[in-house]
Amino acid sequence: MTATPTVLFICQHNAGRSQLGAALLGHLGGDRFTATSAGLSPADEVNAAVAATVAELGVDISGNVPRAVTTTDLDEADIVVLMKPGLALPSTPRGELLEWSFPNPEAWDADAVRPLREAVSEKIQSTILAR
Repeated sequence: MTATPTVLFICQHNAGRSQLGAALLGHLGGDRFTATSAGLSPADEVNAAVAATVAELGVDISGNVPRAVTTTDLDEADIVVLMKPGLALPSTPRGELLEWSFPNPEAWDADAVRPLREAVSEKIQSTILAR
């Protein structure tokens, strides 16, 4: 791994789970990691409920723009985290591949997203930050 490992979180639309993962790793890990996110078929905007729940932690992702994952992303990431197992990526990741399973919060409100935020936070702490 590089001096500051890059962790790429991927979900279908880069609007919910992957944005949540990247925001939480940035919040919890500080400058230990470079956190980024992408999706297979990007939505138009970040899920408002997800943005609201990370705003409660002092992290503003409301201006983030969902984007498509690229082969360059997969080549440059030291760790690739699929927030849903079995996603069809455009190429094979160079780095370590982790497959997590979190539900899609697409139609959820902030109250429903908070337990997801806590579950993703726990997984990041036990899997990535514990290294």
